Amino acid sequence: MVDEYKTITGTSQGTYSELRSKFLGFAHHVTTAEEALSIVADYQKKYYDARHVCWAYMLGAEREVFRSNDNGEPSGTAGKPILGQINSRELTDVIVLVVRYFGGVKLGTSGLIEAYRTTASETLDAAEVECRTVDGTCSVDFDYADMNAVMKISRLMEARIVEQTCDMQCHMTFSIRMGKLDELEKRLDCALRHIPYQQ
Repeated sequence: MVDEYKTITGTSQGTYSELRSKFLGFAHHVTTAEEALSIVADYQKKYYDARHVCWAYMLGAEREVFRSNDNGEPSGTAGKPILGQINSRELTDVIVLVVRYFGGVKLGTSGLIEAYRTTASETLDAAEVECRTVDGTCSVDFDYADMNAVMKISRLMEARIVEQTCDMQCHMTFSIRMGKLDELEKRLDCALRHIPYQQ
């Protein structure tokens, strides 16, 4: 189970020119296919006078949801090179778009691949990359007398409290990265049964 992934924050831009064709690159953080396609539609409206608006996106911590589009360029010359740049950086939850203004000179297959790859690369080089975790939640009910033990474990495990109610009986929900969820549940169970935790 992958519980850590790399993505970009916000947006970034890049540019590339070749034989009078101008390529404008844009990268956005996205979390769903619907969000990605909405951004594509926005760019197609904004750059209605451009010859092509090509793009690729990758989604999910497992990096299993992806799509690319050549938008009228010869098959495999635009979307795939863009996706390749996302892949080479092991990024996800990102869409990269490249807008092409045709300069009157054909670039050929290899020229197009190089232009789209370079534009995507420049665009992602300008992006701020961060590591994020895939988190799970764990809820526990306990007597107020066990509060110190529960809080000690949450600090030790670096779990985040997302919900809590306390009276004579307490309820807490913790958020923690998936790779540590089982251990958190076992530690809490042992503490509340007043038995030693064994790894």
